[in-house]
Amino acid sequence: MSFYKTCFLLPLLFLCVNPASAQNPIAEGYRGIWFTLGQYSEYGDKYSGGLGTYTANHIPIAIYAPEVRKTFFVYGGTTEADERHLLIMISYYDHRTRKVPKPVIVYDKKGINDPHDNAALSIDSDGFIWVFVSGRGRSRPGFIFRSLKPFGIEGFEMIKEGEMTYPQPWWVHGKGFIYLLTKYTAGRELYWTTSHDGVTWSPDQKLAGMGGHYQATNMFGNKLVSVFNYHPGGNVDKRTNIYAVQTTDMGKTWTTIAGIVLNIPLIDPHNAALIKDYESEKKLVYINDLNFDSEGNPVILAIISRDYKPGPGGDPREWMVIHWKNGKWNFNKVCESTHNYDMGSIYTDGQTWRIIGPTEPGPQKYGTGGEIAVWAGKAEGVMWKKLRNITGESIRNHSYVRRPVNAHRDFYAFWADGNADKLSESHLWFSNRHGKKVYELPYIMNNDFDKPVRSKPKTTER
Repeated sequence: MSFYKTCFLLPLLFLCVNPASAQNPIAEGYRGIWFTLGQYSEYGDKYSGGLGTYTANHIPIAIYAPEVRKTFFVYGGTTEADERHLLIMISYYDHRTRKVPKPVIVYDKKGINDPHDNAALSIDSDGFIWVFVSGRGRSRPGFIFRSLKPFGIEGFEMIKEGEMTYPQPWWVHGKGFIYLLTKYTAGRELYWTTSHDGVTWSPDQKLAGMGGHYQATNMFGNKLVSVFNYHPGGNVDKRTNIYAVQTTDMGKTWTTIAGIVLNIPLIDPHNAALIKDYESEKKLVYINDLNFDSEGNPVILAIISRDYKPGPGGDPREWMVIHWKNGKWNFNKVCESTHNYDMGSIYTDGQTWRIIGPTEPGPQKYGTGGEIAVWAGKAEGVMWKKLRNITGESIRNHSYVRRPVNAHRDFYAFWADGNADKLSESHLWFSNRHGKKVYELPYIMNNDFDKPVRSKPKTTER
């Protein structure tokens, strides 16, 4: 079966022949991208496997739109099971029909095999869907696309091209976009820009430049919070410390979480935004997710490690929940896992907080990801207990479990699988809120719309 429908090429956009309207091509199924960094040591690559929902710094990649009762999502796809050809994909899960359409190719990366070029997603107040495609370094540009119709994925137009990596766009009702991104100006430095309409953008402004950073951002009302680590001497393998800053006026003013006004950009590692000096403890910091409690206080999920290389030498790799409460930062350990890049997400809706992530060893024990479990946190994340494993006896590790914005209980976590040791197929998955229902998106589709296949976990509940 041909992977593409009959198409022709226009500048920077593949379009299908359609006399009524220009459309993007569709794929014949949900095929995730497989990737290896190629940085090997005794226990394998630093990270590798099915990385369609990579990285933790592409935020958000899924959004539930109640107006149409659909969860829209983007991911890194590929052309064939044995090919590493990155396609920027978009699709949705229809909560009314419980079906997915054939996914749409927003942009063909034209031979790039690196999911660092994956995309992030946003939806504006008029329902237009925006896809922010990451570039890489200063050699591969990023792109901004907008859907041709509200809540429609059939066609997209390119709005902007420029230097942008790790895209994190946020739409603020009545104000427009505040867009957090990374530029390789002196290491991986953090910037932001704003736009009232997504077409005209303010000049990029530097937020932090202390040798390099990886950040996670989130919105609570009109408040945007960014949490990030730093890279001593520009070395990403020495990533450490955690910082937190916030703005309530679209970047005009930045403060600490306690409200102390900051001089931006931050250039000294020892500044008022520092949450904890992990560098002095010789520990590494891998930020997974950022959320908020019911009062809007930030809640951070991070893995704290002792070595950038995979294998037991870096143990313990501790999953930590870091919560601003009662005027101070509180640190609570959840569990331990086997890899620095065992990325999961934290959910703070309801009385019981949840973490869904690959905390359990998988078939490639020391590789990226593993088997996925659901953890429950009582007393706002002070006490944690594993509820259940939601995958088991898998043949490929599961990795990069992502939390949709405004997550619907039936499409609550989204991730990919892949063999961490060698090139393999990569399938896309999602689960419901409790982790009792797990679904695999169809790798090959014979119909225009199909229901995802439910997978029954083989492990027992605890």
